[in-house]
Amino acid sequence: MTARQKENHPAFRFSSENLEKVNAHIAKYPAGRQASAVIPLLDIGQRQNGGWVSQGVIEEIAQILGMPAIRVHEVAAFYTMFNLKPVGKHHIQLCGTTPCWLRGAADLKKACMNRLNIDEGGVSADGKFSLIEVECLGACVNAPVVQINDDFFEDLTPESFVQIIDDLANGKEVKVGSQIGRQCSAPLSSSSDKGLEVKATKAPRKRKVKDAE
Repeated sequence: MTARQKENHPAFRFSSENLEKVNAHIAKYPAGRQASAVIPLLDIGQRQNGGWVSQGVIEEIAQILGMPAIRVHEVAAFYTMFNLKPVGKHHIQLCGTTPCWLRGAADLKKACMNRLNIDEGGVSADGKFSLIEVECLGACVNAPVVQINDDFFEDLTPESFVQIIDDLANGKEVKVGSQIGRQCSAPLSSSSDKGLEVKATKAPRKRKVKDAE
């Protein structure tokens, strides 16, 4: 690596605390299979590195696991849980899959971009927020859903979503999970519904055909 490349990709080393975690994961696999620990090591490295996997993180993991750096990069590039460029302090992953889209994910995305003055994939000017659209987050019944760092926020409206962003920006505690008081994946009730309930349409009545005389 040239001097300029080293400047653009600063070295990374696991902290002593995280190195213990790294060694614990590697110990789970038999000799010669240590590369199987690449995913948990990427997660540890990303968390230590401010939420993203730099080239330095990739090279450190490759050296520890005795595998080519390109193989580590391939794994990091495949999974959306790993970020290959810097993200905000509060990294927003907005689900755009069908159930969330049908329940207003596009409106959430627009409200978020307007509030933060960023496009999808961007980072806010103050470095506090970043936004990407992802595939299913696994909470379809409580759509629309976003994940912010490790927390899920469900049953959102543009208004409640922007309020969460404002609270995080001001260092306030936020309520995770359903934003309308839904318990787990229970059906919506009149007491918890905040305009999210999708009204079922009645099937058209069949016309009776008179018996042929």
